Amino acid sequence: MKKPAAPPTSVDGEPILFPRGVHDIRPRAQQFLEDESLQSAVREATTLKDQARRDVLKEAFGDDVDQIRSIAGEIKRHTIDHLDHYIETWIERAEAAGTRVHLASDHQEANRIVVEIAREKNVKLCVKSKSMVTEETHLLPQLEAAGIETVETDLGEFIIQIDDDAPSHIVMPMIHKDRKSVARAFVRELGAEYTEEPEQLTRIAREHLREKYRRADLGISGGNFLVAESGSLVLCTNEGNGRFCTSAPPTHIAVVGIEKLVPAFKDLWFLLHLLARSATGQPLTCYTQVLTGPRRQDDLDGPEEMHVVLVDAGRTRILADPQFRESLGCIRCGACLNACPVYRKATGHAYGSVYSGPIGAVITPLLQGLDRNPTLPEASSLCGACYEACPVNIDLPRMLVALRRKTRKRRGTTGERMALWGMRIAFSSDRYYRFAASIHRYLLRCFSGGSDRLRAAPGPLSGWTRDRDLILPASRSFRKRWRDRGGAIR
Repeated sequence: MKKPAAPPTSVDGEPILFPRGVHDIRPRAQQFLEDESLQSAVREATTLKDQARRDVLKEAFGDDVDQIRSIAGEIKRHTIDHLDHYIETWIERAEAAGTRVHLASDHQEANRIVVEIAREKNVKLCVKSKSMVTEETHLLPQLEAAGIETVETDLGEFIIQIDDDAPSHIVMPMIHKDRKSVARAFVRELGAEYTEEPEQLTRIAREHLREKYRRADLGISGGNFLVAESGSLVLCTNEGNGRFCTSAPPTHIAVVGIEKLVPAFKDLWFLLHLLARSATGQPLTCYTQVLTGPRRQDDLDGPEEMHVVLVDAGRTRILADPQFRESLGCIRCGACLNACPVYRKATGHAYGSVYSGPIGAVITPLLQGLDRNPTLPEASSLCGACYEACPVNIDLPRMLVALRRKTRKRRGTTGERMALWGMRIAFSSDRYYRFAASIHRYLLRCFSGGSDRLRAAPGPLSGWTRDRDLILPASRSFRKRWRDRGGAIR
């Protein structure tokens, strides 16, 4: 199999998937805005999933959907507020069940732990289930550099890997690809006959991967939830590959963010009812595994050793900030991406990060630093669709506004500060507002040349008129027309 291209490294040696340094979403978004076929595919897929989410939640919960979301949000907020307690409880009970627990403070340490375990076991072939955290840490290049063949087994991630590509959606990683590109990749990398039939493409991948499962020395997975009361790891998948990765190889390593904790199975049950419905419009994922330690004497299958790497990598820094700790409650369903009009237009790769869409615009600056991602919080219309779609009631618009405020304080130009100061003065009283509105109308009409619309605005307004005309306000305000008609003005 073709090795994935090694990602570039930042100055401090940390591997990053997208361009290093300060990331600006605007030029990347402009690049994808020009690809109409890509936008059409993303729009269709996300619209269908968003409608499916609405339908299945309505069918299951009727008019109680908002109340259910509120309860789920409280479960996650309670867990995050008491995360230290639940981590200690989970570690104690996981180790009692035979799981070997490792703590990783950052990406490099997480990767080092996995590679060391693999080397200790003399691993030659690793099969890997879908995991956002290992995408975040860029584990695959580290395993390949250690001489360990590593195969992504989720169908979408498998196609992404053999095509040297990157996922563009949390749940649907190859949403930006069509059947033709998949067929070409299978012909090029697997020597298969060309076909565009989904069933035949799936069969080709299955036949290739089954042999990998049989020979694998190591299975790697992520984790959707960690249940504190039992020390269990919960995996939710639709393809069955997760079960192969965690039961066939003699060693299983799960790489999981510390925010995945839930207190008990009653809380897990509640969140499982929302996860699949919000992600794919299903009542439940096809495979929901609860793994508590390695194989026991009477078990028919399962790993001889089970390791869990708990990853911090900036999460405790978010936890320490009351303004943003709510973002750690995300269950990675992707519902906010499917509902977001900006994501549908810009598409996932524009965000320059493993996490895209509204949740990516919040957690990427929090995890990597706002100075490296100053424009991501601007990638939102603040319409509130993400908040309405979130199954755990995370107020993403509030946090996007808070991040924008931080960006302005750090990087805002003198011109921006003066403009915002002027707007604050203008909106502070009726008299100032009317005066500002009259000046605004006069200046715009000077630039329009007598037309009722502005097709090429000057300065910062040019970003608006690049894609649409700017309709000018009427020469006489509504207030003036109302007064001329004899209406009373308070």
